[in-house]
Amino acid sequence: MKKKYYLFEMNMNYLNVVSIVLFFLCIVVTALFYKIGIIHNWDYNMGIILLLMIPYLCLHELLHSLAYVLHGAKFKNVTYGAHLEKGILCCLCKQNISKRNILTSLLYPFVIIGVITYIIGLIFDLPILIALSIVNISGAAGDLVMFAAFAGLKDFEYSEYDNPTAFGLYSEKDLSKKKLFGLNYIGVEDKLEIKDLKKVTISKTSIILFIIIILVGILYTFI
Repeated sequence: MKKKYYLFEMNMNYLNVVSIVLFFLCIVVTALFYKIGIIHNWDYNMGIILLLMIPYLCLHELLHSLAYVLHGAKFKNVTYGAHLEKGILCCLCKQNISKRNILTSLLYPFVIIGVITYIIGLIFDLPILIALSIVNISGAAGDLVMFAAFAGLKDFEYSEYDNPTAFGLYSEKDLSKKKLFGLNYIGVEDKLEIKDLKKVTISKTSIILFIIIILVGILYTFI
């Protein structure tokens, strides 16, 4: 059977539920096994947390791209985007990569600036780092859903294109009826059309929301 790109799109409703569950699970674990008072400290540090949240989540995407490149992708085919109206920041690898590459890339931010930094924050009593780590873990919901879906698949290559919430699985097997939790099948193509290779794309809504977050962070910190 000829290889084709089977296109899947993230189901944002499912991912939002997973994200909320991860967030509150981390809060409960922190309260039970560390000290509940640290959560009250977050209110005191909220301005700083808001100011650091954007660069921290941008680091999340940079770690995705680092994994892509370290495991064989070309940096010229990696793009970045902010589409907060869709609830996402993204790093897109617009070329075919191996299963190992995509699985590794999906875990990089979750492990490095989620789990590891969370543990460091607990050990050294760093409430801001703990809060940022929890935000990152919650924001990695899509990565974890995709990892779980891809781990059980065989003989495919992964590629992204201009849709920040969708991707293609290049395979000779018919994946159109494959049920993948949190992902919706949307079609099949012989070739992915990639028209927009801008290195960074930021929507107008994202710019407005970034400005609001920064202003609120400044006001919370200094007033």
